[in-house]
Amino acid sequence: MTRKYFGTDGVRGRVGQAPITPDFVMRLGYSAGRVLVADRAARGPLKAGERPAVLIGKDTRISGYMLEAALEAGFSAAGVDVCLVGPMPTPAVAYLTRALRLQAGIVISASHNPFYDNGIKFFSSRGAKLEDALEARIEAGIDAPLDCVQSAELGRARRIEDAAGRYIEFCKSTFPSDLDLRGLKIVVDCAHGAAYHIAPHVFHELGAEVIAIGAEPNGLNINKDVGATSPAALSRAVLAQQADLGIALDGDADRVLMVDAAGRVYDGDQLLLAVVRSRLRQGAVAGVVGTLMTNLAFEHALAALNVPFARAAVGDRYVLEMLRDKGWLFGGENSGHIICLDRHSTGDGIVSALQVLCALREEGGDLGSLLGQLPLYPQVLINVPLVQGFSWKDHPLIAAARQAVDASLNGEGRVLLRASGTEPLLRVMVEGRDPALVQAAAENLAATVREALSS
Repeated sequence: MTRKYFGTDGVRGRVGQAPITPDFVMRLGYSAGRVLVADRAARGPLKAGERPAVLIGKDTRISGYMLEAALEAGFSAAGVDVCLVGPMPTPAVAYLTRALRLQAGIVISASHNPFYDNGIKFFSSRGAKLEDALEARIEAGIDAPLDCVQSAELGRARRIEDAAGRYIEFCKSTFPSDLDLRGLKIVVDCAHGAAYHIAPHVFHELGAEVIAIGAEPNGLNINKDVGATSPAALSRAVLAQQADLGIALDGDADRVLMVDAAGRVYDGDQLLLAVVRSRLRQGAVAGVVGTLMTNLAFEHALAALNVPFARAAVGDRYVLEMLRDKGWLFGGENSGHIICLDRHSTGDGIVSALQVLCALREEGGDLGSLLGQLPLYPQVLINVPLVQGFSWKDHPLIAAARQAVDASLNGEGRVLLRASGTEPLLRVMVEGRDPALVQAAAENLAATVREALSS
């Protein structure tokens, strides 16, 4: 599907620049509202006074106030009621939308991006990412003139006061009732993001001693030198506190990385393998979905366990789509998006960390021995800024350089070039067994891309 506004994870961009402007976001809310009203009407006549309803959550960016108000106005103008929950993790919005039987959930967040970016992403009534067909219908109405229903039909807004407590209890319910976290000292890095008032409580209420960092959002510091995109802060805190382990979330808490007592960082591939091994002890695992970025070592480890593996395009929505197509339950990305469909309808950083801690309790020992079972192959990723309209796929210089790198790896590695779905970047990735060879190959290939751009 050709997308005008929607990327791989909703609509995203720099605040104040198209499309993340108040007028656009209000029109987006209005168009989405009209689509939801039409869908509800197609299922049968509405009762007197009945209106479709949506839930709106956000992370801690200062622009969230402005965009929340614009979305609320758009939905109200379309005759849709709005439930507001304030700062709330993305997966919490997915859960609450499903639990409250609402027509859709909307998250105002740019995930791991800096505070000056923001975005809008949608969840269906089932708590899953919105289907492409619905996104297309919403896009088709965004550029139409903004209208308004009759005054008596306008949507109302209300605040869900107990949203945080509901979600905390849901997270705890995904951890076995016969296990606890007593005796563990855990540092939780909330990235100054949406989980700052959620994650520490979850792990504490399960029995752990919790030290929270990155839990003082001010609207401008989300993801800044903390969280899953900057795990060095967590490593330092774990060592300073002499903690057993650390958990790092990103700004909207849908991804997670973990750190052992020695300060070593473990990525999504390593965490997902621990979860899969845990589930294998309970029964069969039909298969696992990764992405084009998933480490080769992960694929080889699954083969040794006789677990089928498939790669989707990069982006958790594509992992979810492939999981649904295949009827599998487990998937993820090395960035820390981990999906356990036997626990939640979407990727959830807190829930995923709890599944790893469940595996830790089952196996005993420490986090390093659990996650160190997957030594990753060296993988170098270099981001090269892209100029809009540059045809990198067909450029002869880039094609020749890629072929040369493939030949140098001699069948023991991979090369991946892909455009980011959220930023104007070309991601150059080289992976293989020899660290020096992989580093040199990635740098040479990235240099060729820059040369091609400049010419």
